[in-house]
Amino acid sequence: MPYAASVYRKAKQILAERRQKALNEQEARHAEVSAACPEIVELEMKMAQQGANIVRAIGMGENAQEYIYKLAQENLAVQERKAALMAQAGFAADYLQPRYTCPKCGDTGTCGAYYCECYKKLVKEIAYTELSEKSPLKLCSFDKFDIKLYPDTNFDSSFTVREHMAQILNFCKDYASDFDLSSPSLLMTGRTGLGKTHLSLAIAEQVLKKGFTVVYDTTQNVMNKLQRERFGKGESDEDTELLLEECDLLILDDLGTEFSTQFTVAALYNIINTRMLKNAPVIISTNLSVKEIGEKYSERIASRLIGDYICLIFDGRDIRQLRE
Repeated sequence: MPYAASVYRKAKQILAERRQKALNEQEARHAEVSAACPEIVELEMKMAQQGANIVRAIGMGENAQEYIYKLAQENLAVQERKAALMAQAGFAADYLQPRYTCPKCGDTGTCGAYYCECYKKLVKEIAYTELSEKSPLKLCSFDKFDIKLYPDTNFDSSFTVREHMAQILNFCKDYASDFDLSSPSLLMTGRTGLGKTHLSLAIAEQVLKKGFTVVYDTTQNVMNKLQRERFGKGESDEDTELLLEECDLLILDDLGTEFSTQFTVAALYNIINTRMLKNAPVIISTNLSVKEIGEKYSERIASRLIGDYICLIFDGRDIRQLRE
């Protein structure tokens, strides 16, 4: 489950800083103990020498086992003397041990061949923060979606606009609550300012909290990144195409506002088609209707959206203006 390379870099940097802080504090405590108990320094030097002697003794042949046992007993006696001196000076037995944020991995982020849970948690937290910082409305919540801003006028013969939007809100809440890797893709259509971005980000917030990877960006930014990476106009080490294909949930905002070229049309089709073949969920928001999408891009793209996406039609007045 990939995140942006910047997320991993940040996580590794934070872990390195945590580990170095723990080692620096350990060194300071060691200096404190050494000043209070100078004999401890001599004992530690003796322990280090005994350790080196044990390593050398491994190649001694028949007498190695007996000699190693003797060295180990001497080493144990030195450790006991060191512990006694520390206790007499009022230091806890583990006072000289490094105090890592994560004792399990020692703030390295790995436990053997596997990533530690602390690293996985840190990566998710950073991904959440980065998504929040770059989203236009920050991360929105369902609670802040005010259904009263939608009019009580008729949406169709069965529902008012407010009732219709309440249904969309409840659908999005259920979608986020039940999200898994087999969740369907969504197409949010409607005029600007009707809450498409708000609800897609509210879904993103809940999905991230459940531990899934989410990539959110405007379609324009995505196309610009792909174009720079394809034609070598950037020095980033990101692999945007891989990120778009492998994330658990992809959210493309404002489809139709980007400058349309042969490259962007082909790239959009590749994103939609690749994730469709993998049954990987996508949320697309756009001011265009499905018919307008077909006219702007291609019938192939429109047909895939019609056939594979659940379409949510947003209606009402521009709620951003109503809030002002």
